[in-house]
Amino acid sequence: MKKWFEPFATAWVGVITHKLRSFLTILGIVIGVGAVITLMSIGRGAQADIISRIETLGSNLITIRPGATSFGGVRSAAGSASSLTMEDAEAIANQVSYLSAVAPAYSRNLQLVAGSKNMNASVNGVTAAHMPVNNLGLANGDFFSEFEYQRAAMVAVLGANVKQTLFADADPMGQEMRMGSIVVRVIGVLNSRGAMFGSPDDAVFVPLTVMQQTVAQARTSRGESIVSSIALTVSDKEQSTYVVDEITSLLRFRHQLRATADNDFTVTSMEEIAGTVSAAIGTMTLLLGAIAAISLLVGGIGVMNIMLISVLERTREIGIRKALGAREQDIWIQFLIEAALLSFSGGIIGIALGCGVSRFVASVGQMTTVVSADIIILAVSVSVGIGLFFGFYPAWQASRLNPIEALRAE
Repeated sequence: MKKWFEPFATAWVGVITHKLRSFLTILGIVIGVGAVITLMSIGRGAQADIISRIETLGSNLITIRPGATSFGGVRSAAGSASSLTMEDAEAIANQVSYLSAVAPAYSRNLQLVAGSKNMNASVNGVTAAHMPVNNLGLANGDFFSEFEYQRAAMVAVLGANVKQTLFADADPMGQEMRMGSIVVRVIGVLNSRGAMFGSPDDAVFVPLTVMQQTVAQARTSRGESIVSSIALTVSDKEQSTYVVDEITSLLRFRHQLRATADNDFTVTSMEEIAGTVSAAIGTMTLLLGAIAAISLLVGGIGVMNIMLISVLERTREIGIRKALGAREQDIWIQFLIEAALLSFSGGIIGIALGCGVSRFVASVGQMTTVVSADIIILAVSVSVGIGLFFGFYPAWQASRLNPIEALRAE
């Protein structure tokens, strides 16, 4: 036991004997580890925040949208085609397995007027299934029922921002609102979803039958009712890929597309979006960590410089130890352990610094930070590895000193 304990004890004495030098040695490691933990925790926090926002839409949600149109060799933007119909939605509901609900929608921008207030907003004609399919919640009132949908009731549910713009702090329940050329009655207000793509906060929802009968009567050449999108939920998340493939095959058949033709629609699952976003942010997090790790490299060079100076300062001590029978291996291990101790100490202090800064950023910066065990283990492992790597040469140089020359050193 003494054989293994003695090099550690000797190295520890060397560290605490020269406190200022030891502090300057580990300073670069402290800053490097702290920077790595802080930046990676911010990246992980951003990743978790965005994924949680996507999951609020429903992790088992699949959305179908029209594709792009081509005319004269020029391809328009995605979503410009009128390729989805109510009949497509009915076919999907009847022929594709593992579906909980199917909710087609038709959207148009219309002028809204309530009293002296007015605004332009997206008006979405939807079915009664739209709310559960898109995981929407009500802040006040109710969503329209299947009965109101079938009879094309002139009712509307407002997004949070629309309610605030048109009614401010007043209660909109039962109030009338002009929507384009028709008048509807407000029966509900949705919970705020926050700023995100496709947020319902800036939209109004009415029965799709109202849109078809009074506002928009868009139909295909075959007389089918055009819709802007079809949302659906999968009863078994494990079957999401199968469901997407089945929908793609069914719609290609219904739209009579040739085998070589591109789809005139797009099918997107929330699981796919979450995976893509997670991978992208994960790459950015690693990039942030790599940038911060540069300071660790600088800290490692500092360890090597200070250790080389330490060897020069302790040349006579090394000569005495060798004269008393210390082997090259003993000297080499002593200095290598000393470098590792310095780096490990810097890593521990850096962890405390990084965690503290991350918590401070989360408290005042209105952003999420996530400090996970793998980040801490990685930072400490790299710091110790850098200490061993950059401490190797000074330790080797110390072990190679000639004892006679070392004893003559002043």
